[in-house]
Amino acid sequence: MRRFVVYGAGAIGGVLGARLHAAGHEVVLIARGAHLAAIRADGLRVESPDGTQTLPIPAVSGPDEVDWRPGDVVLLAMKSTDTDAAVRALAAVADPATPVVCVQNGVANEPTVLRHFAHVYGVHVMFPATHLTPGVVQAQSAPVTGILDLGRYPHGVDETAERIAAAFRSATFACEPRPDIMRGKYVKLLGNLGNAVDALCGRSGDGDGENPQEIVERLRAEGSAVLEAAGIEFMSFAEDRARRGDLIQVRPVNGRSRTGSSSWQSLARSTGAIEADHLNGEIVLLGRLHGVPTPANELVRRLANQAARAGDPPGSLRVADFWKLLAAAEPAEPGTSEDAVLPTS
Repeated sequence: MRRFVVYGAGAIGGVLGARLHAAGHEVVLIARGAHLAAIRADGLRVESPDGTQTLPIPAVSGPDEVDWRPGDVVLLAMKSTDTDAAVRALAAVADPATPVVCVQNGVANEPTVLRHFAHVYGVHVMFPATHLTPGVVQAQSAPVTGILDLGRYPHGVDETAERIAAAFRSATFACEPRPDIMRGKYVKLLGNLGNAVDALCGRSGDGDGENPQEIVERLRAEGSAVLEAAGIEFMSFAEDRARRGDLIQVRPVNGRSRTGSSSWQSLARSTGAIEADHLNGEIVLLGRLHGVPTPANELVRRLANQAARAGDPPGSLRVADFWKLLAAAEPAEPGTSEDAVLPTS
């Protein structure tokens, strides 16, 4: 199989690259900062319910350091907020015919890549993983690490998709080539609308009977209404659950349960950025284009960005305060300012 260049070696990219490497595929990781330094110094440490491996995977700081070869496949695994800059850097050195696979949440990455590369593939990512410490990634599911169904963007399956799917299957992932891959990616978008709530409010609520799941349900109701108004076909949650079946088995790693979503991890690591603009913000954008109000998603988007900029830890927002802010914002949603101010009481 061709060499995989994993661009973005955090939770998803790091675990995927490690699993491919362990399965005998040639892999190069593109990472940055302390994470890159740790991988170069000691290898990539992969922790899972079944044990720990440290793998000596080659790692570089950018696509300009890769010795590009015919047949290389790029696996994009950075947050959507970083995709545009990453793809521009990639396009400066890689052949436009290089296959680029978007192993990412959201639906904006594929069209961004298609501006620069002719062969683009989307992946419906069902893959619990964590990255909080430089040089360390965690795979939370075993023995199947995740589900990575893929297809060509905007639609179709070709020989390259089949070969990549086979490689993923060899590396402990379930993977089916699907010609309608965006149906799966849009239901995953609806599922990911709760990521920012997980980051802002935590999963257990305030301890006073407030349930963050009620916020998530409101976000998904807005999202479903927007997709229907836009005429965008998406997989049902029932179909999505049936595909997952019992393949994903989340188990403790080093005696600890999984902490939180990728957005929770962004706040926990104080990265200064969060993916809400490309998750909740995608629903806001489509709502504005098609005349569907999305006040809850807009509020979550703004609060998540505010928390990321301020360096707030996960769980800093009370559920009750969210509903107060939403009640105040709903009448004037089109003209709200970028920063929402939390109540002091």
